[in-house]
Order: sequence, then C-alpha cells, then structure tokens
Amino acid sequence: MRAHFNSACFSGCVEEESQTRAATQAENQPLTETFTSESIALGDGIVYSWVTLDAEGNPSAIGVNFTELAISGLPEEVAEYTLPLPEEASATAFNHIGLDWNPEGHEPQGIYDHPHFDVHFYMRSPEERDKITATEEDMANLSKEPDPEFIPKGYVPIPGGVPRMGAHWIDPTSPEFNGQPFEETLIYGFYDGEMVFIEPMVTIDFLKTKPELTKPLKLPENYPTEAYYPTDYSIRYDEKMEAYTVTLEGMTLR
Repeated sequence: MRAHFNSACFSGCVEEESQTRAATQAENQPLTETFTSESIALGDGIVYSWVTLDAEGNPSAIGVNFTELAISGLPEEVAEYTLPLPEEASATAFNHIGLDWNPEGHEPQGIYDHPHFDVHFYMRSPEERDKITATEEDMANLSKEPDPEFIPKGYVPIPGGVPRMGAHWIDPTSPEFNGQPFEETLIYGFYDGEMVFIEPMVTIDFLKTKPELTKPLKLPENYPTEAYYPTDYSIRYDEKMEAYTVTLEGMTLR
C-alpha cells in the first residue's frame, strides 16, 4: 500500500535468469527444488524472486530475497521494482511481484509513515494493472466489494484507491491500529470486486532486527479461480545467505 509511486523497473542483473539452486533433502523432509528469477539492483545489493516446488512438482512457496546490503544505499524517492516470477510458479495465482520502497512511508499518517517496503504479490499482469487508473471515472470499480465468500476474514476496505493497484483492505485488529508501532502487516488489494494482490509490508527498522517471523493469513472462504494460494506469510533473515526473505507459503490448491 502507498499513496503514489513513480514506477521504475531496473534492468541490470548479476545472476542468470531462472537459475536453479541445488535440491536438498533435509532429514524427515521431502525433496524440494527452488527456481529463481533474474536479479536486479536494490540499494547497495540485489533482489530476486523465487518459487519452491515440492517433491510432486507443485508450488509450496513463493517470495523475494534481497541481500543485507540492499537496505542501504536506497533512493531518496519512492520507487517500484518489478520482479517477474519464474515460469515454474505458473500454477500459483500470482503473475509477478512489485517491491515498493517508501523512504518516508505513506498515509495514513501516524501509522505507516515509517521507511518501509511494500511487497505486492500481484495476481494480474503489469498490463492489466495499467487499466487501474483510480480516477474519478474508476471509482465504481474501486468501491465494488467482492462477494462475501471472497473477502478475507475480518478485513475491511479503506476509502479510495491507488493507480495500478486498486482498493486496499486492512485488518483492523492489526497491532498498528491498536496503539502499537508499525513493524510489519498484511494487506489485501481488490479491484472491480476481485482480489488483485496480497501485500506484506515491513519496516527497515524491523528488518534490522533480523526477524524470524511466520504468521497465518486470514483467508477468504473461496477464490474465484482455481490455483495454488498461500496460507501463511514469513519475514526472515538468513544468516548463511546474509539476506532477507519475504515469503508467501503453505501453498494449497483452492
């Protein structure tokens, strides 16, 4: 979630596209394989997307990894970094990831006005997102509520919308709406009555604590199209890789 961005897709890379990390067999765990996207520059480091497939070849998790150096040397202005997902993620509901950097946070003031990343896992292509204008003529689409079965439990919309995103839905029981500081949270996005994205948000200060966080998602009763959808999200720091990861996991065919 944010008030406004200048889109900037960085084309430089330091890794080969769709490279594969070696499959590992941990004790009492099934064989998995992870595929990564081409990496792009982020701050003084890099960022890339990935998908993990289980032993049957089904997606079990998708996410973004960015190196520890990536949270330094970030631009002073808002920016969006567009990350295509590896083709092996095609069975999921997701098309690509938008990593949005907000150096001064965004509205509402007093809640989300801290330097942070918005990690949008989009279910529509960039071209389809371009059709979301959030203009006055677009208000009917922004305000159209989905059928109750498609609304995540407890989530409510906030007024208005954002170009190329849609309307944002929040969980009013989240800590930041109940007197606690904003560290991380989970937002859903809708447009024309359909889910457009799932969005973990995380502050730079929280990342610096090198977290090991996993939370269940509040889910709708149903989804409009059959695909693999997540049941949890995670924000972690990997000591060995010296990298942060933001993940949608527990992928289930719905």
